[in-house]
Amino acid sequence: MLKVHSEPPKPELKQAGPVILALGFRPFFISAALSALILMLIWLGAWSGAYPLPTYYGAIGWHSHEMLFGYAVAIIAGFLLTAVRNWTGITPPTGTPLGLLFLLWLAGRVAPFLSGAIPAPLIAVIDLAFLPAVALAIQPALWKGQQKMNRIFVPLLLVMAVANLYVHLQSLGLANSALRGADAMLYLIAFLITLLGGRVIPFFTEAVIPGHASKRNGRVELATVISLGGLIAVQFIYPNAWLSGVLAFAVAATQIIRVVGWYNRQIWQIPILWVLFSGMFWLIIGFTLAGLAYFGFTGLNLAKHAITVGGIGALTYGMMARVALGHTGREIQSHPLINGCFILMNLAALFRVFGPLVLPQQYTLWVHLSGGLWIVSFLLFGAIYVPMLTQPRVDGKPG
Repeated sequence: MLKVHSEPPKPELKQAGPVILALGFRPFFISAALSALILMLIWLGAWSGAYPLPTYYGAIGWHSHEMLFGYAVAIIAGFLLTAVRNWTGITPPTGTPLGLLFLLWLAGRVAPFLSGAIPAPLIAVIDLAFLPAVALAIQPALWKGQQKMNRIFVPLLLVMAVANLYVHLQSLGLANSALRGADAMLYLIAFLITLLGGRVIPFFTEAVIPGHASKRNGRVELATVISLGGLIAVQFIYPNAWLSGVLAFAVAATQIIRVVGWYNRQIWQIPILWVLFSGMFWLIIGFTLAGLAYFGFTGLNLAKHAITVGGIGALTYGMMARVALGHTGREIQSHPLINGCFILMNLAALFRVFGPLVLPQQYTLWVHLSGGLWIVSFLLFGAIYVPMLTQPRVDGKPG
């Protein structure tokens, strides 16, 4: 069974530089929220034909790449650069080193728009450098920590970098591999949030619902790792529709068993908790649709949006909301507007996935409606969370 362990904190708690660089979640959660807002605005305009997108990735390629390797990777970086201190008691890069990491991430977002001014190989090098840099930043603390299972995140980040390489190889005209890289990254992100979700969601549920005891099954956890790991490997090595379909159904089945074991009907009274469960429900829907799509019963595009907008969107949104509260010394009580945003995020997924199934002739409407809800949710997130992410902790502690 694969678990992510916490460790007793050690005394090395320090910070350097301005508040926004005091710990990784601050710059990267802000950048994730702003990029989610800006990228969607750019995409909707380009999708409507108002202007062209950078040619480096291609139009569709840019959208998928930036949502996976821009938005989602920013949240992953912010979470890991923060969680490592909790797991080991050792502070990862802060201050100037953290600022340089952020600038490297930002350079990867800007570089494709300068494709006429800088050579394509340089665009690739800039973007490809970020994930290994994050792995290098967290590796010393994880290797000093006592719980070796937490070290899995270093190779996981490097495998994500390989997925990114697959995308760039096609942009450089060296291979026809961008779709394989994007699909592998999609499932890698699902793997990471599923792994973390298996730890934090039962823990959060038990912490806020008196008497609740989440049920965990070691064999189901192992089956999750094997099925999702197999699905990732298939995309990298030799994409096969039949095998991918079987593995996608297996992922959906294992997640049903896991979520049933964690579930308590009182979660619906706690928005910052039910949003995490809603993300897991969307992963189940997404992988079920993916299985159907691989066997030719529906479109894979809808499955991918269930996983991205619903699963990754709701889970990362909920985790950012909770982590930011806890690590700024605030009570874990989400703002009423953010509670509404949890609903907006789920509606965005609902319209994007099921709208085209019900009224396919209104496809453009569903895309714009879903994108609009996504934009509003992150606009409100930024308005509420950017001030707290740029101010010192209210309890005076470092970070």
